Amino acid sequence: MTNPFKIGDRVAVLDEDLEGYVLAINGNTVTMETEHGFPMDFDSKELVSIGITKIRVSKAEIIQAKQDKIEKKRKSIRTKPKERNAPKMEVDLHIHKLTNSYKKLSNFEMLNLQLDTAKRQLEFAIAKRIQKVVFIHGVGDGVLKLELQYLLKRYDGIRYYEADYQKYGLGATEVYIPQKV
Repeated sequence: MTNPFKIGDRVAVLDEDLEGYVLAINGNTVTMETEHGFPMDFDSKELVSIGITKIRVSKAEIIQAKQDKIEKKRKSIRTKPKERNAPKMEVDLHIHKLTNSYKKLSNFEMLNLQLDTAKRQLEFAIAKRIQKVVFIHGVGDGVLKLELQYLLKRYDGIRYYEADYQKYGLGATEVYIPQKV
């Protein structure tokens, strides 16, 4: 009778509470390594296969698999559609973000400070070839939004529209600056 086991098979001893893996086979004698790492010899009739085979892998195979995984990860880095369409630059025009001493300023002075900041940041974006800029102006009475639109109309080729509602609500304008190649 041929031995039904192969090296690496998971086996259990019939009349004892022992399990392990087949280490060696010599005729009808099977050497089993217990879960605690002890080798024990049994007749093949005393063992039953549990069905799970122990996989033996060399250290070199493990290292190679890790390197392959790292390489695959490096190659598969893609920009997600949301990231691709995300604004490259955000400019918050809320007065408390622009100056600490805004309580002494009149409404006219505050509006001019906000518009000067918007113009300076827009010029910077054009110079640095940044395609998308979001101006966060808030909702308020709509005066800053209207003045910002007048400012943007002075630039040829620039398009502007409401920014992403889910992210900014109604309080932001997104500006698209076309780039010439």
